[in-house]
Amino acid sequence: MSRARELWQRVPAPVVDIVVVVAAALDALPILWDDTQRGVAPAALGCAALAFRRRFPLGVFLLTLPVGLTQYVSVAPLVALFTLAARSRNRPLLTVCVALSAVVSSVPWPLAGLTEVVRAMTLIDFVYALATAVAPVLFGQLAQAHRDLARRLAEVEEAREHERVLHAQAVLARERAQLAREMHDVVSHQVSLIAVRAGALQVATKEADAKEAARTIRSLSVTTLDELRTMVTLLRASGGHATELTPQPTLADLRKLVESSGTHAKLTGELPPAVGTPAQRAVYRTVQEALTNARKHAPGATARVELWQDGDDVGVTVTNSPPTRPSLSLPGSQQGLVGLRERAEILHGTLEADPTVEGGYRVRLRIPLSAD
Repeated sequence: MSRARELWQRVPAPVVDIVVVVAAALDALPILWDDTQRGVAPAALGCAALAFRRRFPLGVFLLTLPVGLTQYVSVAPLVALFTLAARSRNRPLLTVCVALSAVVSSVPWPLAGLTEVVRAMTLIDFVYALATAVAPVLFGQLAQAHRDLARRLAEVEEAREHERVLHAQAVLARERAQLAREMHDVVSHQVSLIAVRAGALQVATKEADAKEAARTIRSLSVTTLDELRTMVTLLRASGGHATELTPQPTLADLRKLVESSGTHAKLTGELPPAVGTPAQRAVYRTVQEALTNARKHAPGATARVELWQDGDDVGVTVTNSPPTRPSLSLPGSQQGLVGLRERAEILHGTLEADPTVEGGYRVRLRIPLSAD
């Protein structure tokens, strides 16, 4: 059925109109053949008018009415009614046209007088003519409803496609934001450690070659950190919340992180085994960022990493003392604490980062124990 509909839709409209005109002319052929009849001219005009039924459906219908005077059931008015019903949403107009077509089909031809007309028009004839006129109107309205439904389905499909595109863009944006956080947490931590060690070697060594090599390493590290800052900013431009990337560190890796942080840091306390993996990653990243900032901005300072549990909440507090020597000029992405706060918000927790009274700095993460 659908295959036949597709084939019919491929037929050009002028060809269909020609076929309709020919069919109506063949139907009215007995009238057209007998040129003594007074209805020849109106019948011929009505059949020819069907070629313009798409542009002037109401006018063509009126022109085909005389054909109904000469035949009880004729093709031309029925086709005109179908076209009018398929293109018009004016129900009162369609009702009037149906009634008019039924009256014309019930009137005897040729007209002899009003009295004879009234006598010849029986109720049964009118009912049959009315039913015949209603049929093409119903089919026309059905065709109109089919077109409307097809158009709405196309609009729905277009909206769904647009929604799929937006969803894909949102997923990509969240992945970019997550990648920015991971880049900052992982790469910045390691590169800044290289820069600090290279700076220390540059000050401590007496050999010219070693000093130059240390200076080059530190310079390259600083440049890398600066480029990383730009990349992180660009990636976060379309940011959002997202799932974590894998593989990710957990609390089992925390002690190694503290020992290799390049600062005099001490780890105390412990968290219950019930802490979920996302919460463990948040704790790890918080400690990593805090120690990285302490190493960059507070050289020579000591740090204390304290794991704790407070009722249904768990967290970590990283506190560093004031610096004991001038800090190195290392660029920062300014996105580390922003990413940490986002992690905390995703897990329905909070992150506080403030300077201490002694001149140091404290970062405190609090998240629910059941965070997942």
